[in-house]
Amino acid sequence: MNPYVLLIGAILFEVFGSSMMKASNGFKKLVPTVGLVIGMGSAFYLLSKALEHIPLGTAYAIWSGGGTALTAIVGILVWKEKFNLKILLGLLIIIAGVVVLKLSH
Repeated sequence: MNPYVLLIGAILFEVFGSSMMKASNGFKKLVPTVGLVIGMGSAFYLLSKALEHIPLGTAYAIWSGGGTALTAIVGILVWKEKFNLKILLGLLIIIAGVVVLKLSH
């Protein structure tokens, strides 16, 4: 399987796990807590498989940058978190960095 597909899967599971962490309300709600464990466990498994083919620095930067950007977007759309020009600029810079890293590999 293409290692970048695995990395994208790791990012999506990490975003899901982070969203479940928010929904768990400090691990007080069982179903979101289980979702958190499944999401983060799956994210780390897929990241470890992607690392078999992608250099650590590149994979981790893409994983953390992509996860950060998507988690912020989920926060805005699902959790109604604050959004303004500074946040947009920050997200665009993160996305640009991820693209540059992908192109460098």
